Amino acid sequence: MTDEPLGSRRAVEPTPGPGPTTRRRQLAFRLLELRRSKGLSAEEAGDRAGVSKATVSRYETSKGNVRWNQVDQLCRVYGASDEERDALVELAKTSKATNGWWVPGAGSVPSTLGMLIALENEATSLRQFASSVVPGLLQTSSYARSIKGTPGYELPPEQVTSFLDTRMRRQQLLDQPTRPRYHVLLDESVLRRCVGGPDVMSEQLDHLLERGSAPGTTVQILPFDRGAYSAALTGFIILGASDPDFDVIYAENTSGSLYLEQDEERRLYSAAFDYLQAEALSIESSAELIAEASKKHLRA
Repeated sequence: MTDEPLGSRRAVEPTPGPGPTTRRRQLAFRLLELRRSKGLSAEEAGDRAGVSKATVSRYETSKGNVRWNQVDQLCRVYGASDEERDALVELAKTSKATNGWWVPGAGSVPSTLGMLIALENEATSLRQFASSVVPGLLQTSSYARSIKGTPGYELPPEQVTSFLDTRMRRQQLLDQPTRPRYHVLLDESVLRRCVGGPDVMSEQLDHLLERGSAPGTTVQILPFDRGAYSAALTGFIILGASDPDFDVIYAENTSGSLYLEQDEERRLYSAAFDYLQAEALSIESSAELIAEASKKHLRA
């Protein structure tokens, strides 16, 4: 491995693959969600947007090609925010491309989160590395509320409660009979960084232990004494499909979310996860370290 973070690797040459299909599927998920939230039938939505009912249905079932101007008009009919409309129009414009696609982050939480939720619910496995905070699927409400926003990414107060409610509902995925296998690697700094105060942090780590012992979920810690790794400079999720050719890599930072689905990108991230997993503590030793960190926060 080089000393270059995965997120800054030179872009690989586009290759034929399932990218357009995956992209249209995420667009379909959000368009259907927007129409239902507006209480419109497909026929009513089509009439207002100047497109046929068949076009609305085709877009919502990710069948066929997508015209970005029609997506734009549907978003206007549904009352989507400017940020979300821009994100979905961009998704429509790149629905034929075979390289990764970018979703702006600031001010567009519904679009970025909606697409991730759609992928999570279709995945058969989730492999995630987190380098700074506990992943959203494993956060307590108090911990999630205590995470500070960075400049340009703070949510307006009226959106915070809605965002947290969505995050908590998203966690129900791990309790479903058809839940994906979830394997999480955490940098030790996640355990040591005190978020929300000692009580909040101890509660979070106890919750992490509980979730880590549940069927289908594995939690391992990458300890400080193993040194630093280039692959650990950025967090990512590998959303695995029943067919590996449809795996998607999700990475995010303050400015937005990146979805990658090239064969070479999948290979690189899968190799990075395997490497970090081999360097991480065993499941049992990880649980002991989490428990020790929880007690240490309470004694602080």
